[in-house]
Amino acid sequence: MCYNGATKIKEDFLTMIGLAYAMSGEIQSILDHTGAKLLETVCGAPIYEIEPGILAYAGGVGKVNAAMSAQLFIDRCHPDWIINAGVAGSFLDLPIGTLVLADRFVQHDVDTTAVGDPIGLVSTVNQVEFPTSEPEKAAAVLKELGVEFRTGKVATGEVFMTKGSRADWVAETFAPTLCEMEGGAIAQVCLRNGVRFTALKSVSDRLCQENNAEEFFNYGEAMAKLNGIVLPFARGLAQLS
Repeated sequence: MCYNGATKIKEDFLTMIGLAYAMSGEIQSILDHTGAKLLETVCGAPIYEIEPGILAYAGGVGKVNAAMSAQLFIDRCHPDWIINAGVAGSFLDLPIGTLVLADRFVQHDVDTTAVGDPIGLVSTVNQVEFPTSEPEKAAAVLKELGVEFRTGKVATGEVFMTKGSRADWVAETFAPTLCEMEGGAIAQVCLRNGVRFTALKSVSDRLCQENNAEEFFNYGEAMAKLNGIVLPFARGLAQLS
């Protein structure tokens, strides 16, 4: 079981890192090039040991799947740090494959303004923005690895964003760099569990950008760029923790 395996790993390593993906296909290139093994599948979410001290799981697309799987992973595997790795759409004119280190998340589809709350306020935790953990340390790891990246805010919501009035509203209201469907939910779960959280995203499209001359979604190129650096990034965070 993952619980027992994770407990043994924590006996041997000071820090355990969990890589949170949405889809199994996103992890595949890592599985193909490492000695990764499947530990278990919980409620449809496969959990892998990539190497001692680094686990990965595929939690599903969207905020509910992301929140459920993050809580299951925390309960069973006891990570010290979760890194959300995946693709995202850009509100800016960024090349496909650009790596973005998230410094905070918002949830653009949360709206209780009718009862006087600010737009995007998440009740219970009562905050709009969810900062990532120790962003300076994460940035230092990427710089040490010689990786080109930029930092920015990420907006999460239950929609695959395309050009139009919704994208315009999100851009004007929250001014994010990226939009995607899982990170904000994982950030919220990590906050309530006291687990450190960061996210490394790769730009897959600019579909929500009005001046984009050609609409396309390049998932393969974006994931190849991301998975080429995510393991060294995770190792670096573990060493600095």
